[in-house]
Amino acid sequence: MTAPLIGLTLDSEPPGKYSKTHPWYAIRQNYCDAVAAAGGLPILLPHEPDRAAQYLAVLDGLIVTGGAFDVDPALFGAATTHAAVTTKRRRTEFELALTRAAVAADRAVLGICGGMQLLNVALGGTLLQHIPDDWPGALQHEQPNPRTEPGHTIKVEPGTLLHRVTRMDEMPVNSAHHQAVKEVGPGLLVDARAPDGIVEGIEDPRRRFVLGVEWHPEYALSPGDTRIFDALVAAAAKK
Repeated sequence: MTAPLIGLTLDSEPPGKYSKTHPWYAIRQNYCDAVAAAGGLPILLPHEPDRAAQYLAVLDGLIVTGGAFDVDPALFGAATTHAAVTTKRRRTEFELALTRAAVAADRAVLGICGGMQLLNVALGGTLLQHIPDDWPGALQHEQPNPRTEPGHTIKVEPGTLLHRVTRMDEMPVNSAHHQAVKEVGPGLLVDARAPDGIVEGIEDPRRRFVLGVEWHPEYALSPGDTRIFDALVAAAAKK
């Protein structure tokens, strides 16, 4: 049996460190390891917005990864941009084009952390630009302890795709984000929240598998994290 091809979006970095003179792509190996362990074949996707349809033609599933940057607030109708916002125009342009095409084609899609935020914006939602300023009493969502440890727990909504996949009512999660979903896109459901009420998961019940999670399940802090990748690959195999 051929392994489903799972595309993973890359981060883009300016010259320095790995490449002193040219921009370079980056991804943590545990993203790819999680896909491979679930039976998928990870494929890395350079940022070519005009070739989104060509990528999609060969992919069975898509993972939109996280990164230390933000979706441009202008893309969800914000009149101002918070000082904490950092953007990467070409990466976001590529991810929006590919994500919208993947959802329309009913491919299996998983958005992780910033990828969940991108998914929400791609489908018509909005974002909180900076949790500490926009959500009084919020937890510390950029946790000070290592990402290999939980930062807080989440409550999973019964009856949702996330609940069916993880088989968990409550999950320990790591937390590495300063933004979050404000208004979900039309037709999307909130399937998990943190104790402070911040949205931690979204999904599209109109599709076979369109899921966004605000934490990083590639670190496999709980059995539910591993099951997310298992379910993504299983859904991708049914393309």
